[in-house]
Amino acid sequence: MAIDTLTPLEQRIELSGISWETYERLLAELRDRRLRLTYYRGNLEIMAPSPEHEFYKKIIGRFVETLAEELKVKIYPLGSTTFKRPELSGVEPDECFYIQNRRSVQGKKRLDLNTDPPPDLVIEIDITSSSENRLAVYADLEVLEVWRYDGKFLKIYQLQNRQYIQVHESLAFPEVAITEIAQFLQQAMDANIDYLDLIRSFRQWIESQVQE
Repeated sequence: MAIDTLTPLEQRIELSGISWETYERLLAELRDRRLRLTYYRGNLEIMAPSPEHEFYKKIIGRFVETLAEELKVKIYPLGSTTFKRPELSGVEPDECFYIQNRRSVQGKKRLDLNTDPPPDLVIEIDITSSSENRLAVYADLEVLEVWRYDGKFLKIYQLQNRQYIQVHESLAFPEVAITEIAQFLQQAMDANIDYLDLIRSFRQWIESQVQE
């Protein structure tokens, strides 16, 4: 077991040469702690999210729910559920949603990607650490759409031929210019802006988009 990177500022540890069995054991042992584990073909990342990271994931999740409300799109949120492709990849998204495949999983207490579809939409926050490496994991899981926010820009990626391509329109919400959501996210950390006031402003913006 070799330790490649230890970054206290980002609270992130990267390990190589990790067996699938070790990953599964760590998942079981650390499930009650506030840690995220990402496994990709022998490489393991362990990350302790910062308050800033958690705030952004919460607010983007709320934005997705608001989009769904206003556009009358049915969704099934599963937060940071652990998804695994045994012996290859495992990941806990910042947020995830079933939309197109909602009926296939709704109400299930356990999911098996051998028989169940992966999430339709995954959210990744890149404020304290990059999710670039996790794109390969999501490709293994065959997640069709990933949104990444880096503190300035919200980027949309869609899976094409097992690779993610940056696009300008969401499969889930094609009626709205999703990348423009970044303007609201940049306001989110302003101490003078109330969280619920920001949600209301976002809702009004969606309504104006739909009217146009």
